[in-house]
Amino acid sequence: MSDKSFDVNGRQYHLPTRAPVVVVCIDGSEPAYDGCDNGGYIERAVEAGCAPFFESMMKTGTYRTAYSVVPSFTNPNNLSIVTGVPPKVHGICGNFFLDTEQNQEVMMNDPKYLRAPTLFAALQREGASVAVITAKDKLRKLLGNGLDFSRGNAIAFSAEKADDVSVADNGIDNILDRVGLPVPSVYSADLSEFVFAAGVELMAQERPDVMYLSTTDYIQHKHAPGTPEANAFYAMMDRYLAQLHEMGAIIGVTADHGMKAKHNDEGRPEVLYLQRELDALLGEAGSRVILPITDPYVVHHGALGGFATVYLDNPADAERVIPALREYAGIETVYRRDEAADLFELPADRIGDLVIVSRAGWALGSSPDQHDLSGLDVPLRSHGGLSEQRVPFLLNRQIDWDSNRLRNFDIYFAALNA
Repeated sequence: MSDKSFDVNGRQYHLPTRAPVVVVCIDGSEPAYDGCDNGGYIERAVEAGCAPFFESMMKTGTYRTAYSVVPSFTNPNNLSIVTGVPPKVHGICGNFFLDTEQNQEVMMNDPKYLRAPTLFAALQREGASVAVITAKDKLRKLLGNGLDFSRGNAIAFSAEKADDVSVADNGIDNILDRVGLPVPSVYSADLSEFVFAAGVELMAQERPDVMYLSTTDYIQHKHAPGTPEANAFYAMMDRYLAQLHEMGAIIGVTADHGMKAKHNDEGRPEVLYLQRELDALLGEAGSRVILPITDPYVVHHGALGGFATVYLDNPADAERVIPALREYAGIETVYRRDEAADLFELPADRIGDLVIVSRAGWALGSSPDQHDLSGLDVPLRSHGGLSEQRVPFLLNRQIDWDSNRLRNFDIYFAALNA
């Protein structure tokens, strides 16, 4: 650990001078905990004997569960991990939101929506070298915001667009030749493997001081913990992590969210279509449902998740809408804007008049005609609510923290200050 510290968003971090630090966000990695029906992805892979490095982290390092931010979606949690703070500070409260200034529903992947600096930009200013590798390109610009690639000590690219990288835009070129793998399909486990293969290649050659590897949850959306497909996926990650460990890296592993089955015993999706129900209560012009899970990659979940916001044409309608919504079997709770912003640490100006969270086995939709479920070739699994807030928190070092409520965005603090 370095004696030199620096501040990012009110937290103090140490520069990594003795060993490189690698943090991995395993998208959708449900952990084992009381109430987890399937035992957790990492734990089941260890039980199957196909994840020896994960097992070593559990036995000799740090092995706990932590909490993600809510909504338990990709963008808000990845940005919390790399800023060290909740969405009320960094501003990214979903994959998708209603830009009320423009009155447009838009993807929240433009850096203009980011309200706080990332840890990576601060590290580069302090003279550290940084590498950020994501599976999907939707996160690359957000995570790489503030990096100056002309300085030669920053790299940021996605596996999805690995055939379109340049020194000017990404800090690197010829990554396909170096990794020796083709550009993977965005709907495949190969997309995540490319992230790890590239990370090992960069650690062997450039040896960045700090690295971030962020995967995709394609496997977790389709396969429960302990299934052959899930175990094979975690065995793949285990092999690459072991290589990074042998290279001397301090490794931290967490997730952006967990994952739960959202279907009945016959395998049919359990979905509450909110816009349809609200139209019946208020009329077609009375409300507008926003589903923050929405992104360009909805084939494996149909844009069905566990969290929704609702804009009311007449905010006074909340008095009769809230009690009515709470009666639905698929709804865990309904909050007013200020309540949700306070409880979930969200930017109040970027959520609706109401925030609705589904029960563990249910998903929330808009109306049936707005969701294409033809790509669901297996029963629906998804995330977004409180039931998917538990995530793994592992390091290949021991930390002495007396904390009963770790957050996934504590992972860099733990890894850099261990």
